[in-house]
Amino acid sequence: MSVTFQDIKTAAAVINGKIEKTPLVFAHAISDMIGSEIFIKLENQQVTSSFKDRGALNKLSSLSNDEKARGVVAMSAGNHAQSVAYHARRLGIPATIVMPQATPYTKVERTQKHGAEVVLWGDTLVEAQAKVEELMAERDLIQVHPFDDDKVIAGQGTVALEMLEQQPDLEALVIPTGGGGLISGCAIAAKAINKNIEVIGAEAQLFPSMYHALRGEPSVCGGATLAEGIAVKDVAERTVAICRKYVDTVRLANETNIERAVFLLLSRQKTLAEGAAATGLAAILSDPDYFSGRKIGIVLTGGNIDPRILASISYRELEREQRIINLRFSIDDKPGILGRITTLLGDQGANVLEVSHHRMYLDISAKGAQLDIMLETRDGTHAADIVALIREHGFNVKVLDGSPDSKSAS
Repeated sequence: MSVTFQDIKTAAAVINGKIEKTPLVFAHAISDMIGSEIFIKLENQQVTSSFKDRGALNKLSSLSNDEKARGVVAMSAGNHAQSVAYHARRLGIPATIVMPQATPYTKVERTQKHGAEVVLWGDTLVEAQAKVEELMAERDLIQVHPFDDDKVIAGQGTVALEMLEQQPDLEALVIPTGGGGLISGCAIAAKAINKNIEVIGAEAQLFPSMYHALRGEPSVCGGATLAEGIAVKDVAERTVAICRKYVDTVRLANETNIERAVFLLLSRQKTLAEGAAATGLAAILSDPDYFSGRKIGIVLTGGNIDPRILASISYRELEREQRIINLRFSIDDKPGILGRITTLLGDQGANVLEVSHHRMYLDISAKGAQLDIMLETRDGTHAADIVALIREHGFNVKVLDGSPDSKSAS
């Protein structure tokens, strides 16, 4: 292999004191829920809120004075961009970052604030990489690749080095996997320290590039994934070769479980995770029986999530847990009906969040109205009791999608 355990130990010495040695915390509530001991490496506590600081700094530190003067260029969906920009500025290196046009604005803004020139180009990382190659030829820049680089891989491997220093008896590591730089470095380090530890990759189901590459199969990737930070269509031969030797398996997580993982980390662990960062936990949620009774280390790779997306996830999860329900009433358009309904809801301890009254729809009787009410409830049982009571009082109510009995309600 092109990267050795010694390379990772050397990288640890290079970056020591220049990045955060992040905590590895025991996740009590999540562990109880899954039935295993879950330890979370909080890489969202790095300066740029991402593990990418490690590989970027190790690579930039390795450049000669001439290479530093020429400047660097990188392509990234966000976190690698911020890390390269931040550490390049610290080291006095001009940095140009190419980002896909759909990159969340929060990541673009932060990259610019770190002093880098940002070029928004293309819809995918493949198109962004093509632009990088153009700029390298035009400006004689040095590329800092997010995963297809030995120095970057060695830097990322320091995550596992720290995890096994902090908790030597971990039985498995679950690591979000995009291009494979993080899991490659971590797998080399973990297997060197404990040959029996299981190293598991976690990919978004919509972008299963490493999953299929390790099986020698073509991969179909695409779709709107919450885990855009690991939405990589083409993995590198370098990382595939390392993963084939050191990684035990790659598991896939669907979008629902990724959303659920982001919400659990926020609500139960009180820590912020972007979609890609939560994919390790999402893979565990997809098959908790496989992980039951074991000591598992998860890398929470970053916390750079768009606040609007986070708000949407929180709302959607409250709906899935039936702590928010949406009711649609068909009512007679008479004085006092709304008051009767809200009194019933209040008596049951439901909190009315929103009310919408419609009279002009053509599918509603001229003497009728449609009433939509959003409610906050304690849980699914409380929600079901409320719906049952409303129907007992003779109201025609439908529970909308995402709420209890929505498919069968009338």
